[in-house]
Amino acid sequence: MKKNMGSADRILRILVALAIIAIYFTTDWLSGTLAIILLVLSGIFILTSFISFCPLYLPFGINTCAPKHND
Repeated sequence: MKKNMGSADRILRILVALAIIAIYFTTDWLSGTLAIILLVLSGIFILTSFISFCPLYLPFGINTCAPKHND
């Protein structure tokens, strides 16, 4: 797999995932089906952040990696 996620994208995904997880465990705002969907989405965000690859970016040709310089 070729990496297609830059560091800013990865950090943002991790922060969003941690926020969702924190809201779930510290408040009663999330429950039921919505909680399950958001927790699965958080897990996917964390997984894709660690491997620096998002399969949904492929069909759209999105690449948030910084361009490589040939110095």
